[in-house]
Amino acid sequence: MSEQILDEWQITLQQKKAELESCQALQNLNSCMKCQKLLDCEVRDSYIKAVYDSMSKGKGGGFEF
Repeated sequence: MSEQILDEWQITLQQKKAELESCQALQNLNSCMKCQKLLDCEVRDSYIKAVYDSMSKGKGGGFEF
């Protein structure tokens, strides 16, 4: 079994994901979509930024879905 080596972007993403899940647990929610602060939430915004940064390795740019 090989160990996966995480880069700084993946480590940050894991940290932000843990923060998001902790917030959801504190709010008794299993999704941000049910939260009243959905569109004005620093925790969720920082998680989304970490997702994009991990995909682009911090080089910026847009993503088309």
